[in-house]
Amino acid sequence: MVHGQGLTLISLDLNNMDMNILCIGGGPAGLYFALLMKQHQPAHHITVVERNRPYDTFGWGVVLSDQTLENLRAADAHTAQQIGEAFNHWDDIEVFYKGRSMRSGGHGFCGIGRKHLLNILQARCESLGVQLVFEQDVSDDQALAQQYQADLVIASDGLNSRIRQRYAHSYQPDIDTRDCRFVWLGTHQTFDAFTFAFEETEHGWFQAHAYQYDANTSTFIVETPDEVWRAHGLDQLSQEKGIAFCQRLFAKYLGGHALMSNAAHLRGSAIWIQFPRVICQHWVHWIQTPTQPKVPVVLMGDAAHTAHYSIGSGTKLALEDAIDLSNAFSSQPDADIASVLQAYEARRSVEVLKIQNAARNSTAWFEQVKRYVHMPIEQFTYSLLTRSQRISHENLRLRDRDWLQSYEAWLSGGTVMPPMLMPFQLRDIALKNRIVVSPMATYSAVEGVVGDFHLVHLGARALGGAGLVMVEMTSPTPEGRITPGCPGLWNDTQQHAFERITDFVHQQHTHIGLQLGHSGAKGSTQLGWDSIDEPLPRDNWPLLAASALAYGPNNQLPQAMTPEHMDAVLQAFVHSTQRADAAGFDWLELHCAHGYLLSGFICPLTNRREDAWGGSLENRCRYPLQVFRAMRAVWPSHKPMAVRISAHDWAPGGNTDDDAVQIAALFKQAGCDVIDVSSGQTTRAAKPVYGRMYQTPFADRIRNEVHIATMAVGAISEADHANSIIAAGRADLCAIGRPHLADPNWTLHEAAKLASRHVVWPKPYEAGRDQLYRLQSKP
Repeated sequence: MVHGQGLTLISLDLNNMDMNILCIGGGPAGLYFALLMKQHQPAHHITVVERNRPYDTFGWGVVLSDQTLENLRAADAHTAQQIGEAFNHWDDIEVFYKGRSMRSGGHGFCGIGRKHLLNILQARCESLGVQLVFEQDVSDDQALAQQYQADLVIASDGLNSRIRQRYAHSYQPDIDTRDCRFVWLGTHQTFDAFTFAFEETEHGWFQAHAYQYDANTSTFIVETPDEVWRAHGLDQLSQEKGIAFCQRLFAKYLGGHALMSNAAHLRGSAIWIQFPRVICQHWVHWIQTPTQPKVPVVLMGDAAHTAHYSIGSGTKLALEDAIDLSNAFSSQPDADIASVLQAYEARRSVEVLKIQNAARNSTAWFEQVKRYVHMPIEQFTYSLLTRSQRISHENLRLRDRDWLQSYEAWLSGGTVMPPMLMPFQLRDIALKNRIVVSPMATYSAVEGVVGDFHLVHLGARALGGAGLVMVEMTSPTPEGRITPGCPGLWNDTQQHAFERITDFVHQQHTHIGLQLGHSGAKGSTQLGWDSIDEPLPRDNWPLLAASALAYGPNNQLPQAMTPEHMDAVLQAFVHSTQRADAAGFDWLELHCAHGYLLSGFICPLTNRREDAWGGSLENRCRYPLQVFRAMRAVWPSHKPMAVRISAHDWAPGGNTDDDAVQIAALFKQAGCDVIDVSSGQTTRAAKPVYGRMYQTPFADRIRNEVHIATMAVGAISEADHANSIIAAGRADLCAIGRPHLADPNWTLHEAAKLASRHVVWPKPYEAGRDQLYRLQSKP
């Protein structure tokens, strides 16, 4: 070993396969990449430079999954065996909460001391001929690259990467400092399961993440929101007193053992940190040295990205970065280095983003523990286990079937059944399950009148097993339609046409709902399969909106509503509500989302009024609430009424989920039963962050903070999604759109897939099951 600082250097010549590689930073990423590259090609000259001494480390244990260990075995069986022999393995997760505990198995994790892991990697590097340089603090990576004549520099210098900061203009890092404070401690108390312990104080909740990583030592992380941390004065305490506070708070779990710190170099409350989520737009920067015109400096590990410790993936990502890039070099000896690095960045950035999205969900859950403390431990534990959305309902069944079946029985009141098939009652309406056919525009009405198409379209979905079938947005006035093909409910002909549909749906023992809405600035547009959201080529009708702002550059300018307009439109909504009841609808939803008229009032980007209906959130909600109250007053008291909102505008200056919570609370006060939680489409400037169930966190927050029933919608495509959402208490209903367009029998088909995993098929589905079997048996 050569003593110096903490950096790994590598210089590569792909044609001759004799490269100089420099790794700056001797953590898991730099060490593992160095040994893998040396293993693939012994002729490489590889140097790892680390600022600390060989046996210094400031962490305790690290966690890897069984799957990650398999990846290590494939990459280098020698180190994988040593790491595997040093692991403390456990399958169970145990949750302590409000004086009770609950344990679930089959999770398959391993813990190893960070120091031990680094020592294994260091020894393997030495045995392969990698040069290790310790106690050298790198202040100038370019000078070091020149010193080692590097062809390739790996910037594995950790979370606070100097190299990332120096070349920020190339890497374009985005660093989000999260809310919770946490301290990384150790203890000689051992745990036979990965342990989550929650303790309430007079100022709020603390949680501990604890796991054993060797025969007599465990990691013990204590975490709490920043405001709770400050309320206890922990920001003013010495390191010793802060640790003593944690030891008293979690004494019941420590068995008389002390909590220990190995960060003696930090003073006072500096041991408590806030997690920085790091995302880099690019991972490669090119420098020039006197001997090399272009040398790539490649980010790896925490220098490139971070993932919150609550899903234990920081070390996993670092090791898998190393595996990916080393495999790329060894498998493409004839490729140029720029192409290899470009492909590496593209490939790994996607995989990292998946982990970071899961980590974001997990981080947010622990930041908002207070949101879930009304739950019994059974649902609290389920919510915790599935918090990242990477572990689903059926994945839990694979891990611990007995535990999940006991939870399903608890959730349903005694019968083991899929959560999505549990009945749900609001007021006097009892839905047979939690699946809703989303209101989806079909552009097939004539003069606002629904016809045979709608009977077949909606009737087929009623036959398909859903608990509630929603009719697409229906306007109370001719001018309130989005397109000429959208339905309306302002005359007798339209009402009678709907009666035919509601009668048929009711004959299938299914409920049907109507979504009433006015298009506002997004009206008088072409059919969806022509040019969606673009104005009609001729015969446009005049538009009304909260403010005189066009939805797009080609859309016509609406007139800002006067009080007289508002009164007239309100009365039109009331009359349509009365007609909806007369037509036999069971459920009514007011559309206050997606940039339509009432959404245009709520959104600050489209409401520029300076009167009583503009300005503050309360003022912006004033007119939508007036419309809702007037409708609720004439809608039968035994029937539920919902409101669809855009919980996030996905645009600067727009509403966020903080505002959505307030909006939902206002509608709850007005008598709303359900918030249908969508997002976006309020402005063309919106840039949503899409993904599986991407809007469900908004429904979760509203349900568990406002304490009102919610309907989740958006990228929910499998029964597994719906079951996870309902079981975790993230929403009460799941609205399924596109899957129902592709398969009218989606609910029955998904129920049939689930039937083999459950003891019983719920009674409401026996007839549907038999019908489905008959259909499937026909040639």
